[in-house]
Amino acid sequence: MRTLICGSIAYDTIMVFRDRFRNHILPDQIHILNVAFLVPDLRREFGGCAGNIAYNLKLLGGEPVVMATVGEDSQPYDARLERLQLERTHVRRVEGTYTAQAFITTDLDDNQITAFHPGAMNHSHLNSVHEAEGIGLGIVAPDGREGMLRHAREFQEAGIPFVFDPGQGLPMFNGGELLDFIDAADYVAANDYEAKLMQERTGLSVEALARRVKAFVVTRGAQGSVIHAEGREIRIPCVRAEAVVDPTGCGDAYRAGLLYAIAHGLSLEDAGRLASVMGAIKIAHRGAQNHQPTRAEIDERFFEAFGYRLW
Repeated sequence: MRTLICGSIAYDTIMVFRDRFRNHILPDQIHILNVAFLVPDLRREFGGCAGNIAYNLKLLGGEPVVMATVGEDSQPYDARLERLQLERTHVRRVEGTYTAQAFITTDLDDNQITAFHPGAMNHSHLNSVHEAEGIGLGIVAPDGREGMLRHAREFQEAGIPFVFDPGQGLPMFNGGELLDFIDAADYVAANDYEAKLMQERTGLSVEALARRVKAFVVTRGAQGSVIHAEGREIRIPCVRAEAVVDPTGCGDAYRAGLLYAIAHGLSLEDAGRLASVMGAIKIAHRGAQNHQPTRAEIDERFFEAFGYRLW
């Protein structure tokens, strides 16, 4: 099943400050803050929710179709998508913009100072779901505000089931808009904090929100995840990782597992378990797209965790 991945494509520039911010920031002088950090360690990673989800879905043997906007600096990412054989027919280049990018400085206490430039992401509404052919499933992941609204509406108009994944884009929407997203979607995926914020903004409990969709999935990091569906709470354990190196992109890997399972008609229990396996594989690697398990290796990790095989 061709799965349309609507969301961001971004570069992540990650810098490591070999000291602690607190040693260089004077609390009583924050009103005139002017600091510079020497960062001898720097790396540039490929990221963005659409890029990350599509990468993981491809590892599983799915058929992701990326729908995103990029800027004039997109050539390295374009080349990567081509090398990975990820369809980029609907990756639109917006002249006069940069590809979305985050600049993250981390200190020795794992504190972070991040600056995010949305760039071409703000033009995501230029893409239309109706332009994509042969799509059987979709996801609306964090992207430009107008693009997320448009793509959810168009999935609903086209009768294509989709997952609503507000992620870091959630604060852009009020309670009424979030309910519109949920009512248009078939599935919702959010982390624990995002789920609490959705409850606060809509005035509805997670159980009430879950009644409006086929399943409402809440991820809880090391505590696993809970799938609310048909009045049930399906508790999915966190799969033990080989190492805990970098959580960046784990949520996107999890969502790829959900999408693969939905596309292949698997049960919600199997969907959550496969998603958990994908998150565990990702967290053992630095960056969002540097893990390279084969499909057979994913199957083996699933068997080790749950005692049976999906394929």
